[in-house]
Amino acid sequence: MFKSKGIKTGYLYFYIHFIVEVVCFFYLSRVTNNSMFVWLVPFIYDGLAFVPQSLIGYVKDKYSKLNVGLIGIILLIISYLIFGLTNITVYISLVILCLGNAFLHVAGAEVTLKASGGKLSPAAIFVSGGSFGVVTGRLLARTAINPLILLLPILTLIPFTMLAETYVDKKSSTKEFNYVKEKINPALVILIAVFVVIIRGYMGYGIPTSWNKTTIQLVIFFFTMGIGKALGGILSDKFGIRKIAIASTLLAIPFLCFGDNLMIVSLIGVMFFSMTMAITLGILVSVLKKSPGLAFGLTTIGLFLGTAPIFFVKLTMVGNIIFIIVLSIVCTLLLSYVLKGVDKK
Repeated sequence: MFKSKGIKTGYLYFYIHFIVEVVCFFYLSRVTNNSMFVWLVPFIYDGLAFVPQSLIGYVKDKYSKLNVGLIGIILLIISYLIFGLTNITVYISLVILCLGNAFLHVAGAEVTLKASGGKLSPAAIFVSGGSFGVVTGRLLARTAINPLILLLPILTLIPFTMLAETYVDKKSSTKEFNYVKEKINPALVILIAVFVVIIRGYMGYGIPTSWNKTTIQLVIFFFTMGIGKALGGILSDKFGIRKIAIASTLLAIPFLCFGDNLMIVSLIGVMFFSMTMAITLGILVSVLKKSPGLAFGLTTIGLFLGTAPIFFVKLTMVGNIIFIIVLSIVCTLLLSYVLKGVDKK
């Protein structure tokens, strides 16, 4: 029963996450056509969309009846009304857009984790929807459509969030998440998981991809990333989280480092490295069983810390490859240290 509920919530929030990212990256792409905003707006977006999720998640954990999904939808609607109908400075609608994104992400994490019965697949499917939405939003921004048209897909989120909430009741919890070895200090586990997320966040932007020049290649890149995120949870449930964590992190190294001019090689690496998304979330929920929203928020803080340096520091190709190899090996050792060899049945 839990598995059925979990998978249903995963698919529902896959769609919700997809639409949220379509809306956000349509907005970002349109705004950054103005050169003065080309780096500042994405940096603000990453900070305000990612960092507040930990606080929102903490509040949601304390007040379970708070409908953060509906709040997020309302914020997205307000943001687009300001963006499409007024001449007010872009930063007002940007801040509201970021907060709407953050509230809906927390809603998705809470629902998919609580309905999953300790499985990673639902949350992994939910998270994967974002990659498909990012590239779709960027492509739509190249067209001449009016931003207000995107209010229609935003409104479709209301019945989807309401339906997803029906799969979570008072008995739903995350107590069945049990992927971390006993006797390891929970604070240390949290630090390790966030560190791995930080590295993944950096690598998401730092992967050498000189081959990525055409629209179809951009689409394939993001689709592959989305598939990898989903597979991380699905394969962990099937074969064991520790095996998949170690295998995916190590196997990604040669494909990422030597795929700069070879699309197929690079895409295999992208898929492998993306698989750790659900795994780090599973680690955090295992030590924060009563606070799934906070656990998810910690991963998004890690993503911001990983992506922030990209705006200010550029490594050489050789330096980037060395960075990827060394830190991937470090992440493998850390994941091997905290994860159980045999998952709880």
